[in-house]
Amino acid sequence: MSKRLVPSMAALQCFEAAARHLSFTRAAEELHLTQSAVSKQVAQLEDMLRHHLFLRIRRRLQLTPAGALYLAEVNKILTQVDMSSRYILSYGEQTEVLKVATQPSFGVRWLIPHLKGFGKRYPNIHLDIRNEMEPFALLQATADVVFFYGQGTWPGAACIELFREEVVPVCAPELLQGRALQSASEVAELVLMQSTSRPEAWHEWFLEQGLHTANSYHGPRFDTFYMALSAAEAGCGVALVPRYLVARELADGSLIVPWDHAMRSSGAHYVAFAEHAAEVPKVRALVDWVGHQLQTDG
Repeated sequence: MSKRLVPSMAALQCFEAAARHLSFTRAAEELHLTQSAVSKQVAQLEDMLRHHLFLRIRRRLQLTPAGALYLAEVNKILTQVDMSSRYILSYGEQTEVLKVATQPSFGVRWLIPHLKGFGKRYPNIHLDIRNEMEPFALLQATADVVFFYGQGTWPGAACIELFREEVVPVCAPELLQGRALQSASEVAELVLMQSTSRPEAWHEWFLEQGLHTANSYHGPRFDTFYMALSAAEAGCGVALVPRYLVARELADGSLIVPWDHAMRSSGAHYVAFAEHAAEVPKVRALVDWVGHQLQTDG
């Protein structure tokens, strides 16, 4: 394996400060170093990179094109190091990080509300939650627990079914202008918001009611249900979404069901974790917590 080209953190800090101030002297003052020490670090960095990073013109510094390009990369590195260091500062010695991946809309509308109280019950488990459209994070070992929608099979993973769902059309009340729809075919005349993750949803919804419409695949497309719901609330059209995601809006009247045909989805929501991690305490804690929340919901 070839030797890595890894400059010292001191060299990167000296370069960044000098580039920001365009002055070795001011960079030295900021870093509490001598001017010659900063200049030496930058010179060593230039030797390593085989490029001049600064032009020295009449005792003033100016970034070369290579220097400007490198500065952008160095800023990313220093920012990441700073964030990672502050990240560790937030934990106690006994804290364990549990990395959780979830699909965006499910995370916002179901998972996060159901995590209320988890931190108090398990103060030594720090949840690190991020969005993931597909459960690849489990295979890539970038997540300990994954929540996903599908058929419940994933290589090397234990998948526990949480619940199934049904989808219903929803729109803002003003979209109908006070009229009541008389048939599902009238829904097809509205702007149909499409879901990237479920491109066949509208077609199947109409088909269940014996309807064939050329409009079932037409309309603005959204990556997440959450975005489609926002568009529906804004009066942009009608969205076909899982009922559990829209319970709050249906209750307060900001959204309505224009034609009440609920279609049962073919998949289900699952929580998954690597088979070998089934008895890892932090994983078991979250899985058990979610199971208890479901029992409470029931």
